Amino acid sequence: MPLKSIMPVCTFAIFLIALGAYVTDLHAGQQRNRRRSAEISREPARTETVSPIHSDSFNRNGTAAERRMEGRPRVDGDLLLFDGADDGNRQVDPQIAVGGGHVLHATNNGLVVYDRSGNFVQGVSQDAFNGGIDPKLFFDPHSRVFGFDLWNPWDQEKLKPVNISISETDDPTGAWNTYPVPAPQAVDGGAISFSRRWVGYTFPGGEERLFVMKMEELKAGQPATVFHFQGFPGQPVATQDPVDELYFVNITNRQFIVHRIVAADSGNPQCEKVGATDHGLEFVDYPPQSPQKGTGQKTASGDRNPKNAVLQGGFIWISHTVNCNGKAAVQWFQLKTDGSIVQQGRLGDPATNYIQTSIAVNRNLDVLVGFQETSENMFISPRFAWRRAHDPAGELRPVVSLGEGQAATDGTAWGDYSGSTVDGDNLLDLWTVQSITDVEGKGDTVIARLKLE
Repeated sequence: MPLKSIMPVCTFAIFLIALGAYVTDLHAGQQRNRRRSAEISREPARTETVSPIHSDSFNRNGTAAERRMEGRPRVDGDLLLFDGADDGNRQVDPQIAVGGGHVLHATNNGLVVYDRSGNFVQGVSQDAFNGGIDPKLFFDPHSRVFGFDLWNPWDQEKLKPVNISISETDDPTGAWNTYPVPAPQAVDGGAISFSRRWVGYTFPGGEERLFVMKMEELKAGQPATVFHFQGFPGQPVATQDPVDELYFVNITNRQFIVHRIVAADSGNPQCEKVGATDHGLEFVDYPPQSPQKGTGQKTASGDRNPKNAVLQGGFIWISHTVNCNGKAAVQWFQLKTDGSIVQQGRLGDPATNYIQTSIAVNRNLDVLVGFQETSENMFISPRFAWRRAHDPAGELRPVVSLGEGQAATDGTAWGDYSGSTVDGDNLLDLWTVQSITDVEGKGDTVIARLKLE
């Protein structure tokens, strides 16, 4: 029965006024919370010391079942293709890091090592690294180590630790050190990155949404100090340039905002704002869900916020997914470190949707933008586009297909990420891992190397 038919008119009017006041207060509270979360403390709010779990994680007997994922490499001109993990459901979350002659690949189900030619070497479950989901990977060319995070929301102690794992060498099948950092108020969506001096992790949830650790302590497997900061500085930036500072970039409806971590006289980290620049973007809203062939079930398209960022050549490079006239489209940017735009480009088409993007940049400033494509006439399929540094500003070369999806997913969730990276050994070749639907609509993955030596 309608509410107004059982409530006197005057009482209903009072109810509406009270409801409106409540909504106004709630909105104001949300605005205050957003403002507080945007305020980054200059000094750490607190510190703690965490001890590592030492392991030869890929060589543990009986505790980490091997995940055999055949590479099946094939070559097409300058493009190497091979199959990554094929055990995804809809939450694939594929990532990739390359260095030391190895390709380290991860999904929500585990980690796999290939050689640079795409041949399977070894694989383990997430349990080999203290468990968790949503891996994000990097290879640090300065310290010559791999690193990644796993967020564990269901641990018995309810600490929801972020497990930060760093290899001791550039051989990912060797020794690792895993540091469980408590983050009890964390929620899904964290990100990790590095500079020559620091490792930084940002995440949604709580007032302290950034912590920083010293790379030298992590690589050595020593007890490490964790520096917790209040506020949220944005996406941590993979620092391919040989500098100590660790940058962060955040996109608002109006601005690109850049912070960085620097060393104080004590050697401890400090956070400072570098710049906040109006971007004037026409398209900056979150992307809509995207259609798939043969079903009314739409799929998630990605995020207005960048899922990875790169510092290369003194510039910050990002890509993100936005709403472009009702379709999901990919935008990419070259920014100065104050957030001002050097060049920008967009991949958009009124007949299709480009979703789940990531970016890679090499030392010559060549760029690869990875993503997936889906529409009413196609299943989710892996793609990338690229450019040479001397190509016209803002332009990418024609889209490259890495395969065609074979069925529709049966839910909106579709792994939160794709992965793209530079080759850590030569800083020239560009790699990407993208999801593709198999005949059951589940998430398989394809890994590609664009050879640019």
